[in-house]
Amino acid sequence: GIRKRQAVDHELQIIMSSDTLNLTLRVWRQAGPDKPGGFCDYQLDGVSTHMSFLEMLDVLNEKLIAAGDEPVAFDHDCREGICGMCSLMINGQAHGPDRGTTTCQLHMRRFSSGETITIEPWRAKPFPVVRDLVVNRSAFDRIIQSGGFVSVNTGNAPDGNSVPVPGNRQEVAMDAAACIGCGACVAACKNASAMLFVSAKVSQLSILPQGQPERSSRVLGMVAQMDKEGFGSCTNTSECEAACPAEVSVSHIARLNREYMKALVFADR
Repeated sequence: GIRKRQAVDHELQIIMSSDTLNLTLRVWRQAGPDKPGGFCDYQLDGVSTHMSFLEMLDVLNEKLIAAGDEPVAFDHDCREGICGMCSLMINGQAHGPDRGTTTCQLHMRRFSSGETITIEPWRAKPFPVVRDLVVNRSAFDRIIQSGGFVSVNTGNAPDGNSVPVPGNRQEVAMDAAACIGCGACVAACKNASAMLFVSAKVSQLSILPQGQPERSSRVLGMVAQMDKEGFGSCTNTSECEAACPAEVSVSHIARLNREYMKALVFADR
């Protein structure tokens, strides 16, 4: 009976050890926007493979706080892959190695024990670092404010059924509207271009009847604000689409270019 129990305990130890990771975390630390930053290495042992990436960072912060050190600042909110706040470069990839996934939905089983994981904030001039892994993405808000909406000045919104929309157009518009504005496209682009984000917001409204009255002013205003914020130009490498957790298609960039040229022509008349 004793030998059998020892054998069972040994098997449990093997199973538990295979469900945990010993990791070296190389984390970007920066005290503020005007402070110098650099990487700090942390050893974190016994990380469950069932944890999400953000839960792993929670464990790291608990360890740092217990030791009297400053916790790592990082953005998060819903932790359900909806809001896009969990913006991290993980081993050089926006949101990590999984396609169509936000950082909060990335699980530690994607990594191996003994691995070194490098964690950085978004790297783009229009997204200045606030602290550690947190960046200021208000540039996106200002782009939306410059035209990414439908004005309703008086009365209630019309009934949805009163404005028929063909199914194929509705599907394309909804695909564009899936953009969560996380900024992964900017972080992944070698030029820090915001074209995928802006094109998604322009597309979803230019396709639908409700967006027609402000169609020209919208695209002109949003592109002008994008340029004003200092985002780079698109060179069609499609890294933005690969990094996008909502898998927004670069075909919307083509639509944005057509909308922009059309608006320029009509603006000159």
